[in-house]
Amino acid sequence: MNRTGLWLCLLAASLLPVSAQITVEVLQDQDQFLPGEALAVAVRITNRSGQTLRLGGDDDWLSFGVESMAGSVVRKTGEAPVPREVTIVESSKRATIRVDLAPYFALSQPGRYLITATVRIPDWPREIPPSPGKGFDIIEGAKLWEQEFGLPPSPGATNAIPEVRKYILQQANYIKGKLRLYLRVTDGSGSKTFRVFPIGTLFSFSRPEFQVDKLSRLHCLYENGPHAFSYTVFDPDGDLLVRQTYDFKTTRSRLKVDGEGNISVTGGSRRLTASDVPPPEPADLTDGVKLPNP
Repeated sequence: MNRTGLWLCLLAASLLPVSAQITVEVLQDQDQFLPGEALAVAVRITNRSGQTLRLGGDDDWLSFGVESMAGSVVRKTGEAPVPREVTIVESSKRATIRVDLAPYFALSQPGRYLITATVRIPDWPREIPPSPGKGFDIIEGAKLWEQEFGLPPSPGATNAIPEVRKYILQQANYIKGKLRLYLRVTDGSGSKTFRVFPIGTLFSFSRPEFQVDKLSRLHCLYENGPHAFSYTVFDPDGDLLVRQTYDFKTTRSRLKVDGEGNISVTGGSRRLTASDVPPPEPADLTDGVKLPNP
């Protein structure tokens, strides 16, 4: 190739759109959420520029926007925190950044929305185009059950007026008619939400059971498949403490309360799974292993 031809090739390369050299994508594990549920997104940045990139170094190198399908911009309630440390991405490699956007956008109304991510590289004079919009839905849930409870006192506290909170169980259609069970923890009035947690998938026509124990923990037992039940326990902050699976052939699993107010599962046979909380020992996950009822 002569000098003129080489110069033209270099000029053409310099004029390539930035989008052909750096791509930004927004990814999600699910695309339907209840208001207040964690809105986890992953931003994947792929480097095809032929040079090493430096990402980060300040607070606004990665930013997000959310708008409705009608085009209205969703109000921000804060800036989503992103890692400031510099990430080095070699050519032909990619980096993935994970963020929960729910606390930073006012997404209380059901509807269809789009997320975009914008990356700014300090060493580059040209801007990188925002990512393509990633669609998701905010959906409504039907209330199945609710109960107020008092927050247990902190260690050493005496005669304090207990803080009142509320457990709310909701169900929503999320994939082609499948039902998902959700826990919402709010203040006593229901106006302030502390946590929304997707508990699991409900088997058709099942009747979940719910009980609050003497420590204000919520126990849930629901059918999540043919002849299978899932048992979960949550603390007053909505954190998952226990998840177990029970199979039954002749007796249906149910919640049982003893004389001291302790709650457990009666009926069925526990089956160890990799999704158990707390997790079982790897050696206990052999096919066919069963545990007696607690």
